[in-house]
Amino acid sequence: MSWLEIVGWLGSAVLVWSLLQKRLLRLRVFNLIGSVILVGYNALVGVWPMVGLNLTLAVINVWQLYSLLRTRHDERTYQVVEVATDDNFLAHVLRVHWADIAKFNPAFKFDDEHRLAFITLNGDEVVGVLMLRPDPQDPEVAQVELDYVTRRYRDLSPGEFVFRQSGQLTAHGFRRVLTPPGMVAPYYSRLGFQPTGDRYTLDLASH
Repeated sequence: MSWLEIVGWLGSAVLVWSLLQKRLLRLRVFNLIGSVILVGYNALVGVWPMVGLNLTLAVINVWQLYSLLRTRHDERTYQVVEVATDDNFLAHVLRVHWADIAKFNPAFKFDDEHRLAFITLNGDEVVGVLMLRPDPQDPEVAQVELDYVTRRYRDLSPGEFVFRQSGQLTAHGFRRVLTPPGMVAPYYSRLGFQPTGDRYTLDLASH
């Protein structure tokens, strides 16, 4: 097998691999890489219709990546809705994603006592759930008990909008947010949280 054939097979493998990604950002990145490789391969072997096809795919992926990254912090793209903790729709969302929730929030157990719940939406699609409870030692501290983002949007951190729109939390009398210990792959340092031991804290008064 020549090096050129290896390049062709590699491009095809990356393209197929991209379609198996559940996260939107990773799908677009891998698809772009595969398309660029195949543009070069097909140009070298002179298969111009495939050059045109993969060049078109590359342009589409560049545009989609630009759109995803441009709107990842856009409050017009993501909406935060507070829901009652005994809401049937919230219970349905938690039930559907329960196995995935357990991977990132292994200590979370659902009950509706003394909790606040927020659902983050992109249009009519649920992209995340945040649940908090007042700290027993200080009612002005909101203890994060669940901060879950669906797989498709996990690279985009849409949960930030609950914290950025801190008026939703200060309206409940909270002045600080405290994350639970031992969360898997936390992203809070990007949102202005400060590390405190194995937790993160955010002072709402400064946001």
